[in-house]
Amino acid sequence: MFTGIVEELGEVITRSDDHVVVRATTVLADTKIGDSIAVNGCCLTVVDFDLDAGWWRADVTLETFNRTSLGELGPGSPVNLERPVRLMDRLGGHLVQGHVDAVGHIVEPAPDLRIRMDPEMTRYVVEKGSVTVDGISLTVVDALDDGFTVAIIPHTEAVTTLSSKRQGAAVNIEVDITAKYVEKLISWTGSDAKASEVTS
Repeated sequence: MFTGIVEELGEVITRSDDHVVVRATTVLADTKIGDSIAVNGCCLTVVDFDLDAGWWRADVTLETFNRTSLGELGPGSPVNLERPVRLMDRLGGHLVQGHVDAVGHIVEPAPDLRIRMDPEMTRYVVEKGSVTVDGISLTVVDALDDGFTVAIIPHTEAVTTLSSKRQGAAVNIEVDITAKYVEKLISWTGSDAKASEVTS
């Protein structure tokens, strides 16, 4: 679980069909093999790292490359990095799973950010609600039929990948998980209950 508050702007060293190696320092401070780190909002598992050299490696499946924008990364690409939230931490953003729901595209870059995404996903986006863009917890200004807009403050632009994202760039989108749970509960029917009784 993450908060969408980017801890560090890392850099891709190498990317292949099955892994990515990222340059970082802050997120390696207390890292162990098997820990999770969000890369542009996508939760990845640390499989190797070198604290002194300042890098870590994650294995990446074809499924992850196909469902996120990670496949577009190359050597030198900046990436937003965040370690999982700890129980004693302040929750500065919102609860973020690191499970990418869709890949959107930038229509207008920061500071007046506008993202276009699959209209099927826009039902989860509401005015003044939370949305995650490349792992950054943001507040929606306008919910549109084909996406949404966000007002980016200078600090957020400066310390994240948004400063380098231009029109047409792909970004990972994670909607608020609460909206998906509410939708599931509302659409639940008696047939679901009968099926549950049969299997229990």
